[in-house]
Amino acid sequence: MEQEILIALGSNLGSEAGDPAETVRAAFRSLTARNLILRRTSRLYATPCFPAGTGPDYVNACAVIAGAGDAPGILTLLHEVEAEFGRLRRERWGSRTLDIDLLAIGGTVLPDVATQAEWRALPPGQQIGRTPDRLILPHPRLQDRAFVLVPLCDVAADWVHPLLGRSAAELCAALPAEARAEVVPL
Repeated sequence: MEQEILIALGSNLGSEAGDPAETVRAAFRSLTARNLILRRTSRLYATPCFPAGTGPDYVNACAVIAGAGDAPGILTLLHEVEAEFGRLRRERWGSRTLDIDLLAIGGTVLPDVATQAEWRALPPGQQIGRTPDRLILPHPRLQDRAFVLVPLCDVAADWVHPLLGRSAAELCAALPAEARAEVVPL
C-alpha cells in the first residue's frame, strides 16, 4: 500500500555529485530510482552546522515521498541512498556527505507511544551520546529543529504530529524566532 512519507535531507560535506546543494538535489533523483515517488520537495536552505561549531554549515531540505513497504524497509532504502553518496556512520551528529532522516509516515507511532515519548523527552546532554536501537517515529526531535521544520512547512505544513496534536506549521511557529531566521533559502 502506498503511503505518504516525510523525510529530511542534509549535507555539509558534499559528495562526488558536487557541493552540498548538488548532493541534496542528486539524492532526490536517487530516491526516484528506488521506486519512491517524490510528491513534493522543499526549497533548499542554508543552515548553521548542528551542533554549532562541529563542521561546515549545511544545506537542508524536506520532501514528501510515497512508496510501498513498511517503515524499516523505507529506512533501509534511505540508508542505501546515503551510502551511495559516501555516507559513513562513524560519529553521531558529525559532518556528513548526506543525511536522510525518516521523519514520519502519516500518523504512525513506532515502536510505541511510551518509547517515542521517552526519546522525545531525552535531555540534550544525553541526545548526543545515545542512539536508539530501533526506529522511532515520528522522529523524536523534529519538533525542536528549525532546520527540519522550516523546510517541512514548504511541503507538509498541515501534517499533524500524532502525539503532540500540533501541525508542522504550529510546531515551527513555536520555535524561537532567531532559530527560524537561521534557516535561509538558497
